Amino acid sequence: MLDFTELVLNTVEPVYAQINEFVKRQIFLGKAKKGDPLPSRRELATQLKINPNTAQKAFRVLEDAGLVLTPKNTVSILYFDEDMLVEIQREMTGDLVAEFVKRLKENKLSLDEVLGLLQQEWQKGEQA
Repeated sequence: MLDFTELVLNTVEPVYAQINEFVKRQIFLGKAKKGDPLPSRRELATQLKINPNTAQKAFRVLEDAGLVLTPKNTVSILYFDEDMLVEIQREMTGDLVAEFVKRLKENKLSLDEVLGLLQQEWQKGEQA
């Protein structure tokens, strides 16, 4: 079952959007697999200490996105195909890269400088 105990909610974004982002991140990281069951809406609301209507909205958004299937009278499960997985990967990395590049440009760094810094950091990580 997908574990929501790692989800730390903030007061800036809507809770249903944070749940949606969390589920996508778990899929992206390989912690959630196709067919994994989800807690019931009531269980999720209790676990996260949120309004059950918010949990319901989060599930609806996930279902509308095609990431959750809820067959009649059974537990909801994660569902995604290869195309959806590629889109999630693009979404998770694209936003990160875009923000990274934006900040580097604000700091007036050239592409060559950035590549040099990246290479240094990458090598530090390999030595650790």
